[in-house]
Amino acid sequence: MVKHQPLQVYERQLCLSCITGIYGCRWKRYQRSHDDTTKWELLWSLILLFTFCALLVWFYFWLEAHNDYNEFNWFLYNRSGKWSDGTVPVLATTAAGFTYVAFLMVLALCHIALGQQLNLHWLHKIGVTAALLTTVVGVISINQTWRHEWDIIPISLQATGPFLHVGAVVAVTALSWIVAGQVARADKTSFQVVVMLLYLSLLLGLYVVPLYITSPCIMDPTNLRPRPHVIGHQGAPMLAPENTMWSFQRALQMNVTGLETDVTISVDGIPFLMHDRTLRRTTDVEEIFPDRQMEDAALFNWTDLQQLNAGRWFLKDDPFWTTHSLLSHERNLIANQSVCSLEQLLKLASYHNISVVFRLRRPPLGHPCYHSWLNDTLQAVELSGVPQSLVMWTPDEDRDQVRQLAPGLVQTSLMKQTPQSLREAGISNLLLRYNQASTQEIRDLSQKNISLTLYTVNEPWLYSVLWCSDVSAVSSEAPHVLKKVPYPIWLLRPDEYCMMWVCADVISFVVVIGIFILQKYRTSGMRSYNPEQIMLSAAAVRRSSRDLNVMKEKLIFSEVGNGVGSSEESYTDGPNDYDYYTDRGGSQ
Repeated sequence: MVKHQPLQVYERQLCLSCITGIYGCRWKRYQRSHDDTTKWELLWSLILLFTFCALLVWFYFWLEAHNDYNEFNWFLYNRSGKWSDGTVPVLATTAAGFTYVAFLMVLALCHIALGQQLNLHWLHKIGVTAALLTTVVGVISINQTWRHEWDIIPISLQATGPFLHVGAVVAVTALSWIVAGQVARADKTSFQVVVMLLYLSLLLGLYVVPLYITSPCIMDPTNLRPRPHVIGHQGAPMLAPENTMWSFQRALQMNVTGLETDVTISVDGIPFLMHDRTLRRTTDVEEIFPDRQMEDAALFNWTDLQQLNAGRWFLKDDPFWTTHSLLSHERNLIANQSVCSLEQLLKLASYHNISVVFRLRRPPLGHPCYHSWLNDTLQAVELSGVPQSLVMWTPDEDRDQVRQLAPGLVQTSLMKQTPQSLREAGISNLLLRYNQASTQEIRDLSQKNISLTLYTVNEPWLYSVLWCSDVSAVSSEAPHVLKKVPYPIWLLRPDEYCMMWVCADVISFVVVIGIFILQKYRTSGMRSYNPEQIMLSAAAVRRSSRDLNVMKEKLIFSEVGNGVGSSEESYTDGPNDYDYYTDRGGSQ
């Protein structure tokens, strides 16, 4: 009689080793475990999930905030005094953090699907903590300095909501494979009930989300109003230096119907175009008048202003990353731009018969024109020869006096008011930031024959949403981009959208039911195998099923626990029996 034990042959599991190794540094088989995850590791799994969700929202916010990157950089400039593109490091760190955390989430889901114990490595715990803290600090900073930008999320959901819903349904439907596997293999009924309730609540919640999704682009195409007018905000500042003649000419080449700018009054009473309080960002005042670079722009006279170059900064700073596309003659034109006066702009507008809207900044106290600033501006309008009907007057001070002196000006308000208040004040136009008016408010103003212009609209998706909301005009820094939007990006009839989300929900539900049935069938099939037969035939058949390997390992542990692994088994003493085991082992 020959006494020996049957050889247990393990297959190489490279994929499983990589998953457990990268996630928890468990590269060896003996380091892995099918035991339940500890409470401490469950807590870290929840932290990982929360970090993933926070980064997902943070990343989405910055993707949609692309419309206002220039505004963000201008805020940073006002705080630091130096111009730089602050969105680059923010986007780089956000993208890196989201990719890293999303990768860990995928590995965690793979652990659950394969029945492996979750054990996040301490280095990853540090990385997840750093990503979470960085996101929290970023959210707090934005909340303090750029709070109104959070409105971009609900506004953007009007454009992306229907499609994000379909994507979420697909993701949760795919997740049912893991959930069904866990439910089918669970031994405790309470665990099965809790998991099923949580998953079904999430799934059914997603199914009814479209009932709460509202978008102006879900409408009958026959009710779509004409394309909103595009006004060049500071000309075409993505293609040329802002508030220069070349910038306004480039905007006119993009078929704008109006020009928007900011006006300051010089010491000698000449209204000129300048957005900032000082001249440092958009001129070479540091070189020409180094001792006066921090002075208010209104404290310079027109002669001094004409000595400044207002174009070279654009080529140097490249604020919109567009200078690489400029031709040589365009670079020469830009390099020779000077500060532009309001009269020059109005003459250009009069020649092309387009409207002009400007914000007028009152000079500081003690300025020679502190009291006469409105009259000085009205005089410049009169000297330019522009028809008054092309000028949109925005200052609220002394409107009655202005109306008497120039009754043809289009009275425009920069403050949000009710249609009734606007009519009582004799105001026919309203200029607001795009987040200050809802779809319903836009339509109410349109019905009251009050023209609404929203700024600053640079992205096609935002332009499309506002178009469907019946806005009459938008002010844009990117007229060359909006020129390529002859029709809303997407437009769905209500019945078409209803059919789309109902079909998505029905297909998802059928797939989920099919996955649960399939997982139940697979698990019950595995449990019908004879454990001894699995152990003896696994090496020949080379089953790669995870459940098969789990059952083989459980069989070994159960035999060791019962004393079988240490006992000697008797087999018939013969060459056939000996060759059977040696041949089986050698074939591996």
